[in-house]
Amino acid sequence: DVAPLVAKGTTQERTDDGAPAVSHPDWNPHPIQGWTTDFIPLVLQEAIDKNFIDEIVPVAGADGIKWSQRLAAHEGILTGISGGSTFAVAMEVANNAPEGSTILCMLADTAERYLSSVLFEDISPDMNGEEIKILNSTPAYKVSE
Repeated sequence: DVAPLVAKGTTQERTDDGAPAVSHPDWNPHPIQGWTTDFIPLVLQEAIDKNFIDEIVPVAGADGIKWSQRLAAHEGILTGISGGSTFAVAMEVANNAPEGSTILCMLADTAERYLSSVLFEDISPDMNGEEIKILNSTPAYKVSE
């Protein structure tokens, strides 16, 4: 929601070969790595020009982080902030879709690159009592001390 390059409609300055000439003026730093670079690629501009985009749904970085954490904790799906953000939008679309709709949501990243980021800052490196109990319940898979 803080880097609305496409939503605002501001033109991307380009070189003669179509490459971005400068950073897009509407870009701002945000936590959703990989989603919004500081320019509009030519292939995206062509899709915009041909009206291939039906809807733009903004999402806050905090919502992406929240959904990424929820997917990990409740579904066992380890995805990054962009995956959580994608899922946040899918949930919004699902809430507004007619009953019986099919919604495809692709989580095209994993969370390993975020282990030392804000995504996992609330997770202790030490196991809690419940985690130790689970570990001890599966002795064949327990790492030797």
